[in-house]
Amino acid sequence: MKSHILFWPIFITGFALDLWTKAAVFNWLVNLHQDGVTIIDGFLRLQLAENPGAAFGMAAGQRWLLVAVSAVALVVVLAVFLFGGSDRGSTSSPPRARSRGKTVHVALALFAAGVSGNLYDRLFNNGLVRDFIDVVYWQGRHWPAFNVADSLLCIAVAIFILSTLFTRQSCQKRAQPQR
Repeated sequence: MKSHILFWPIFITGFALDLWTKAAVFNWLVNLHQDGVTIIDGFLRLQLAENPGAAFGMAAGQRWLLVAVSAVALVVVLAVFLFGGSDRGSTSSPPRARSRGKTVHVALALFAAGVSGNLYDRLFNNGLVRDFIDVVYWQGRHWPAFNVADSLLCIAVAIFILSTLFTRQSCQKRAQPQR
C-alpha cells in the first residue's frame, strides 16, 4: 500500500506538470506573437514545435500506431506496478530490496506520466505532440525540441538502467567466478 502513496502523486504531478507547461508556454508564445524566446543565449530557447512522430520524428504521421503503442506501454507500466511483485517493498524485506522497490516505483510513475502526457497530445492535439524546449548542444546544432513528458521518460529510463547496474544481484552475477 505504501507503493501507491509513492506512485500516484508522482504520476499525477508529472502528468499535470507536462500538460500545464505545454499550455503555458504555447499560450505565452502565441500571445507574444513569436515562435520562440531565448532564455539563455546560445544554449536554451522556448519555441513552438509540434511533432507528428515519436522520438526524433520517428513514425511521423502514424498517429494511430503511436497512440496504440503509447496505450499499450501505459497499460504494461500500470500492470507492472499493480501486479508485479509488490511484496518487494514489504517491511519483512531487507532494506536494500525495499529501496530498490521504491526506486522502481518512482521510475514506473515517471514513465507513466511521460507516456500519458504525450498520449494526451496525440489524442487531443490532432496527433501532434507539443514540444517547446530547444537546447543548443554545439554552436549552430540543436537537439530536437522536447517537452516535460520526454524529460520524465528519459529520467525513468536512466533510473531503470542505473538501478539494474547497481543492484546487489547484478553485482553478484558479474563477480561470479568463471569455470
